[in-house]
Amino acid sequence: MAEDLHIIQGAKEEQYKELIPQIKGLLTGEPDLIANLANICAALKEQFGWLWVGFYWVKPLGSTQDAELVLAPFQGPVACTRIKKGRGVCGTSWATAKTLIVPDAEQFPGHIACSSLSKSEIVVPVIRNGVVLGVLDVDSSELNMFDETDQQYLEEIISLIEIHSH
Repeated sequence: MAEDLHIIQGAKEEQYKELIPQIKGLLTGEPDLIANLANICAALKEQFGWLWVGFYWVKPLGSTQDAELVLAPFQGPVACTRIKKGRGVCGTSWATAKTLIVPDAEQFPGHIACSSLSKSEIVVPVIRNGVVLGVLDVDSSELNMFDETDQQYLEEIISLIEIHSH
């Protein structure tokens, strides 16, 4: 179903509060995970104008013990394709199952510089039944862009994603 996104002006919290029902509308009735991840990225990028918004999804590497984060739907410049568990902000969020807010990406130990334009970052894990299935990664070209407000609302958006077993 084609939807037009209504871009909201105002304080960050107001923008999220108006955007979330629109994202719910995009996801309602659509069972395809890739389509839903893509629309979430597009909605967030359009609303906030961040440098990069995208998902990395956990993919096995042969044995069930080994896995990597693999690039999934995103909006923005080309990105790193694979990230090992515990490496960089995304890999650390995966390993710890926690949202990470990074005010200055260059100061994060082991930061993976997919783009030299990225100055700050927030990564939110997608967790179902205690297992991290992927992460939402958002980068800004400005320092100190993300805070607890972003964490609260991005975690709420992540909770809207339905994961259907195949």
